[in-house]
Amino acid sequence: MRYQSTRGNSPQQSFLEILLGGLAPDGGLYLPTEYPQVTKAQLDAWRGMPYADLAYEVLSLYCDDIPEVDLRTLLRKTYTEQVYCNGRPEDNAKDITPLHWLGEEQSTRIGLLSLSNGPTLAFKDMAMQLLGNLFEYALKKNGQKLNILGATSGDTGSAAEYAMRGKEGVKVFMLSPRGKMSSFQSAQMYSLQDPNIFNLAVSGVFDDCQDIVKAVSNDHSFKANHQIGTVNSINWGRVVAQVVYYFQGYLLATKSSDEKVSFTVPSGNFGNICAGHIARMMGLPIAHLIAATNENDVLDEFFRTGVYRARKSAETLHTSSPSMDISKASNFERFVFDFMGKDGKATAGMFKQVDEAGGFDISKDAVFKDLAQYGFQSGRSTHENRLETIRNVDAQYGVMIDTHTADGVKVAREHLQAGIPMIVLETALPIKFEETIEIALGRPAECPPAFKDIKSKPQRVENIDADVNQVKNFITAHTN
Repeated sequence: MRYQSTRGNSPQQSFLEILLGGLAPDGGLYLPTEYPQVTKAQLDAWRGMPYADLAYEVLSLYCDDIPEVDLRTLLRKTYTEQVYCNGRPEDNAKDITPLHWLGEEQSTRIGLLSLSNGPTLAFKDMAMQLLGNLFEYALKKNGQKLNILGATSGDTGSAAEYAMRGKEGVKVFMLSPRGKMSSFQSAQMYSLQDPNIFNLAVSGVFDDCQDIVKAVSNDHSFKANHQIGTVNSINWGRVVAQVVYYFQGYLLATKSSDEKVSFTVPSGNFGNICAGHIARMMGLPIAHLIAATNENDVLDEFFRTGVYRARKSAETLHTSSPSMDISKASNFERFVFDFMGKDGKATAGMFKQVDEAGGFDISKDAVFKDLAQYGFQSGRSTHENRLETIRNVDAQYGVMIDTHTADGVKVAREHLQAGIPMIVLETALPIKFEETIEIALGRPAECPPAFKDIKSKPQRVENIDADVNQVKNFITAHTN
């Protein structure tokens, strides 16, 4: 399997060659030169497999430069009931990603795919725990060291840090927007005392943090001299690991591979739903992929109108689903490359428009009419919608959901089709956004025992301006 840049001006590489990096040298993102196809017979054979074995079947199609015995070992080390033990009381930890149906009505029911049972209580653990083990494997194999630079709006940071803490040859420098995460999210990250973990609280919003990561990644000399890698969703390893749970969700929701399902995905950076797009391109019978945004609705606007208008930092709203407070979706470029017929030059031109003019408009182009073939739909949710949905799901089904999952359920209800199960990807456990849960329900969210005292632990964090040179200087001082 070879990988190409979405901007068409970088040499093709293998999985292990692109694993430790992020952006391609030409500023693009990596995608496989072709998507492997999965047949109905294969899907039927995969039903009932343990999650780690299903992950092997999917990922071995993309990681053919990792020997079978090594890849199986890495996956069985990653996807264990010991790691994914923080689910709801009724969950069986061996299932890794249980599917919970809301209601009994077969024709229009919604299922919640539980992706938040890992060590940081968010879906990002599903990919990040594997990435940590893959990084350690690749670095040891090549005798290398790696300094990871990342940006987080809340969940990526803690997931990355918990996955990389104590890993041999790895240091993590994580940028977060100061004062823009929930208190639980901040405590999860800042309470880590591991010497290879560095938290930098940036004066700004998430997009400022993400822009700094991209700027450092585009400084090829600095990147090479300091062995900079990334764990943000621009990293292909993150995206492809998430493809697995779309297959798992489909297999749990259906009895025959002739059936279709739809997925609603709370969306900000387009990484999670991009994995769904890839699963669909592989032949997984997905009717629709529905992007659910909050008030930062750049993706909803695009799928409705054909206008992609990245917001400026000052226009990015701070909401009660803060992990989606993103107005420049970094993974969106992968989908643009696909719908532009894998034309790297055209894709590069469109994202040059984003950098120079703030966006692009394909509303009058024939390509916009062709988007329907990719199955995307969208919707948005507001703070009041979130509160109402949290209350309704709790009252009607006895299930407590977090604010981002509430965005997903609200939008999913607007896109139900008779006879096609709808799966909402759970984003996090409610405790991560306890302030809003208490406003909605008048009672606190349940906290897994391992996190009862998280806020009282000592915290270690450095405050920093939204300045790429300050970040470079900090990295230099702590890596030399």
